[in-house]
Amino acid sequence: MGDARYCVKRILCKYGYPPDQQEKATQTVIQQAEVLSEAWAAT
Repeated sequence: MGDARYCVKRILCKYGYPPDQQEKATQTVIQQAEVLSEAWAAT
């Protein structure tokens, strides 16, 4: 999970996402990935 979080933060930084909003955005992306992976695993 740490690698995914690191990658998300790098991408946000690369595209100029505001630093004060990066933690919330990272959490959102990780949550979305978990939901998608559960859906894919169920099929």
